Amino acid sequence: MSAAAEVTPARTIDTSVLPGPAQRMLAENAPLPLRMMAAKGIAPGLKPEAIVTLVCVFAGNSNAELAATARHTLEAFPEPILQGALATDLQTRVLEWLAEVHHGDAAVVSRLLAARNISSEALELVAERANEALGEIVAASDSVLLRFPRVIEKLYMNKRVRMSTADRLVDLAVRNELELNIPAFKQAAAAIQNQLIPEPTEEASYDDELFQKVDELAKELQAAAEEDTHDVDEEGEEQLKEKFQPLSTQLGNMTISQKIRRATLGNSAERMLLVRDRNRLVATAAATSPLLNENEAVLISSSRSVMEDVLRVIAQNKDFTRNYKVKMNLVCNPKTPFTFAARLIPHLRDNDLRSLSKSKNVPAVIQTAVRQQMQRKRSD
Repeated sequence: MSAAAEVTPARTIDTSVLPGPAQRMLAENAPLPLRMMAAKGIAPGLKPEAIVTLVCVFAGNSNAELAATARHTLEAFPEPILQGALATDLQTRVLEWLAEVHHGDAAVVSRLLAARNISSEALELVAERANEALGEIVAASDSVLLRFPRVIEKLYMNKRVRMSTADRLVDLAVRNELELNIPAFKQAAAAIQNQLIPEPTEEASYDDELFQKVDELAKELQAAAEEDTHDVDEEGEEQLKEKFQPLSTQLGNMTISQKIRRATLGNSAERMLLVRDRNRLVATAAATSPLLNENEAVLISSSRSVMEDVLRVIAQNKDFTRNYKVKMNLVCNPKTPFTFAARLIPHLRDNDLRSLSKSKNVPAVIQTAVRQQMQRKRSD
């Protein structure tokens, strides 16, 4: 079952179900002061659900002043009116308005999760903007998540959601045969299912430019020098706080699935280390991260410490192989699969071809392919 989103037409609010007084306030020929009162939520005699629906209609009004007033009212609704309305079957578009305005309110979010007419779009917005606590509330609603898989995707990609929660979400998707549209989903699912035995992470070495830069990047993450660097444990022993541990140690203490998520959503320093992790799932997750930039691709493609699978991912990325340095690095790197390196040779400059044809630092098969390319150019 795929979580791919379908195109949803713009929803409207059905005003025909509103009481007569509300419909009179909405009429185009209604006096502006009356309509302004309604936009402010002043509608004597109406129930909370009708008042909230009325204000949501005005929030989408073409009159800018009415719309601005109504949106301000949505933000400042008294709790009894708001909760009273949410206890009823509000229309989908009304719920979407409330999700947009009150996505940070735990009481509202809990009601939205239970609403019969809630839409995926409303909950995606909540999941995308949730802090850690709200992320836990949304993630606890398994039935809602299975109904709207894109909400799982938004939670997973939200950096504020706990690692353990992200693991549970992937497990929920796998157990229910959902295929999520998130980077490295297959790797994360395999890690959760324990399909591969975790391999120990190789100790960091600094044998090329890529990993010489890791320490420089990691230093940017350190807290202010005056902050206390240690905590006292239950036995009274001082322990170095996690944030002050070397980055390689922090990552080494993670599970495979946690490394995969960090490789996908983390910063440059974390990707630089995880892209050379000895576990293929972790390394390829870093290489396929949507945050991986061109400069990182240049460094990775030149590294002889990364595995073949990582170089294959870089070589298949058309955005990265537009960069001449990436092309050159991949051809020169003995770990690049020959099929991919051979495709890049025709795009190299003549002076680089001549240099490679004499180089002892590239595989013999690459030298042969380079000489054949030079012969083809001479014969053309």
